[in-house]
Amino acid sequence: MSAEKSKTGSDGFSPEERAAMKERAAELRAEGKKGAKKADGLQAVLDRIAQMAPEDRALAERVHVTVTDAAPELSPKTWYGMPAYENADGKIVVFFQDSGKFNYRYSTLGFQDTANLDDGDMWPVSYALQKWSPVVEKKVVELVKAAVS
Repeated sequence: MSAEKSKTGSDGFSPEERAAMKERAAELRAEGKKGAKKADGLQAVLDRIAQMAPEDRALAERVHVTVTDAAPELSPKTWYGMPAYENADGKIVVFFQDSGKFNYRYSTLGFQDTANLDDGDMWPVSYALQKWSPVVEKKVVELVKAAVS
């Protein structure tokens, strides 16, 4: 898989990405109790993503890479069985709901009230997600960076 395909494609994690995530989980476990909790959260997210249907899995993998790159201060964990990312206070900021969870026709990228997306008296906190593209990736990066600002 080319580096460009690995960054923006929807064929899932590359072998290099999988190896790096396993290495990071081992590093976190080595840090002690707090690191082990983060490693367990990461592993739970990766396990949940692996259980998804292929189309959802490809989207979830891209969301995972994008969120962790755009907001490394967020920690992965599962939340109601969905991949989610929490802040230092343990509050969920962003989550991914695969289409298979409730038999929807699209997956969802959602934000909780801890996300700093406020825009007047009304703003979106949930986005339908059907395909990954450079345009989608750019929008997700913008949303996640705003959410943690």
